[in-house]
Amino acid sequence: MAIIIFILTIAISLYAMYKNQSLLSKMMFSPYNAVHHGKWQTLITSGFVHADIAHLAFNMFTFYFFAFKLEDVVGSAKFLIIYFGSMILADITSLLKHKDNPSYRSLGASGAISGVIFSFVLYFPESKMMIMPIPIPLPAALFGVLYLAWSYYAAKRASDNINHSAHILGAIAGAIITIALEPDVLSYFISKVL
Repeated sequence: MAIIIFILTIAISLYAMYKNQSLLSKMMFSPYNAVHHGKWQTLITSGFVHADIAHLAFNMFTFYFFAFKLEDVVGSAKFLIIYFGSMILADITSLLKHKDNPSYRSLGASGAISGVIFSFVLYFPESKMMIMPIPIPLPAALFGVLYLAWSYYAAKRASDNINHSAHILGAIAGAIITIALEPDVLSYFISKVL
């Protein structure tokens, strides 16, 4: 299933960016439209479109390195629950904060991918990961802590158009969903990091 998500995300994003801007607009998550017009499907459709080629490339590069290995470990059904569960839960803060703001929009698979990364960290806490652009490999568990700290700091600064709170919630959702699906993974993770 990861390969299907990977291909669909690239294809739909490129099509919407370069051939059909109105589709891009329709697929973006709008908390206002979800709450006031019942457009709840955009919690999912927004994960299949990206703002530009760099946004798409970064997300799909990250997806490529973590999603396929995670799916091999947990299976396709659990992978889909982790991916789409993280995608939906990642937008809770945006939904609550912007439900009465008709101009707010959000797009991209970052929340879902953050969930995949944190699920991956639970299964592979000793693997090495890097925070771009710093080329220093870190243990996955330490990467997770630094990722959350950076995302929290960036969300508080709010100096860019990146939804950092979606990264935080997606990461936390991915970990919680994984533990709910496979409770033994928590004791495994703890045994490896302590």
